Amino acid sequence: MTGHGNGNELTGLAKLGYKPVGLALGLLGGLIAGKVFGLVWKQVSDEDETPQPLSENYSTREVLLAATLQGAVFGLVKAAVDRYGMKGVRRFLEVSRPPSDRRQVMR
Repeated sequence: MTGHGNGNELTGLAKLGYKPVGLALGLLGGLIAGKVFGLVWKQVSDEDETPQPLSENYSTREVLLAATLQGAVFGLVKAAVDRYGMKGVRRFLEVSRPPSDRRQVMR
């Protein structure tokens, strides 16, 4: 992974068109991530509530573990939503392209 673009990024009107889709997907992804984190935390800790950072009912270890897990879940969901959302928009925008050209862009 070089961190540099490979020419497959959305540009111009496609990027502008993706903004509202990305916003909606981001909101939906946040809701999904919150639910997933709640389920994962319940399995890990056998507790219904997640520890709040300022609560004295939980140890520092529990609070930091919950924060780490929450960050990982949210990061994973955000990456998945961004990735598949972009692929969906690109596929929608390129429906008129021949299949051989579309395969090269969709990698």
